[in-house]
Amino acid sequence: MAATGASLSTHVLDTAGGRPAAGVAVRLEATDGTVLAEGVTDTDGRVGALAADLPTGDLRLRFDTGAWYAARGEVTFYPEVAVTFTVAAGEHHHVPLLLSPYGYSTYRGS
Repeated sequence: MAATGASLSTHVLDTAGGRPAAGVAVRLEATDGTVLAEGVTDTDGRVGALAADLPTGDLRLRFDTGAWYAARGEVTFYPEVAVTFTVAAGEHHHVPLLLSPYGYSTYRGS
């Protein structure tokens, strides 16, 4: 995989609580499991610059939702959310996660 100048950010929102999900551990991986970057969401639920100069092709974001809920004394049906997406050359990729204990959704943001 060749580097292309593409970048990545993410944002996690606690839709059940109606607020940002601060403190969620996030890991970016190649599809073979190689870790490319790691971060933790800030008080606004964001990791603004998780990675830069990304390779093209498929990558995976893993959100440690189980630990985040456990730290709050809550249970969740999804101990981890994994989102696989395709990196395009030279573009910024923003992958938000809308999270609740029993469901989630994601989309390509801007």
